[in-house]
Amino acid sequence: MTTPMDAFNDPQAVARYTDGPPRIVPGYEAMQRMATLLLAERARHDARIMVLGAGGGLELKTFAQAHPEWTFDGIDPSGEMLKLAERVLGPLTSRAVLHQGTIDDAPAGPFDAATCLLTLHFLPLEVRRRTALEVRRRLKPGAPFVVAHFSIPDGDDERALWLSRYAAFAVASGIEPDRIANARAAIAEQLTILTPAQDEAVLREAGFSYVDMFYAGFTFRGWVGYA
Repeated sequence: MTTPMDAFNDPQAVARYTDGPPRIVPGYEAMQRMATLLLAERARHDARIMVLGAGGGLELKTFAQAHPEWTFDGIDPSGEMLKLAERVLGPLTSRAVLHQGTIDDAPAGPFDAATCLLTLHFLPLEVRRRTALEVRRRLKPGAPFVVAHFSIPDGDDERALWLSRYAAFAVASGIEPDRIANARAAIAEQLTILTPAQDEAVLREAGFSYVDMFYAGFTFRGWVGYA
């Protein structure tokens, strides 16, 4: 059985990746800009930023272009996606160190800030909790952690409605209906999608304070919390 994660190790699927998020995540570019602003509120001009789930390089490029003195450690389990990140970054690659693996393979820091965009929904609940805790351990006191991922209210009918809206948005953005129908079925069956309240609880239980939602786009939501 294939899973949504399998695509990140498929060179052909990876080659198409950069076209995907803007077409399936409402307000994708704006969400990245908001994340950049939230990081910059507390991160110094020469900050060292940890980017968890950095494969593809899209957020790394956004952050690097906005703040020319920031440097980055990007972590991702997929070697193919990290190769894509290098291509997307181009000359900006010199400011990023890319690590293949999970949070356990990330440097100890301490970092001035961290992000995890469109990634945590791939992790089972207990792994997600431990990941959030390990991120906080690598941050300086008060450093921001910005996350965004699938987050849907509970109840079968509610989830079905929101996933249908996710699919409709993707089709309206030009993705083939059959392709998005397959993706919707895999998402419903295989991703660990929490409710917004559960997502906030994961961050608070890991020790993050002042957890606030900053973004909502149909099935996606984003939060910022502070170490």
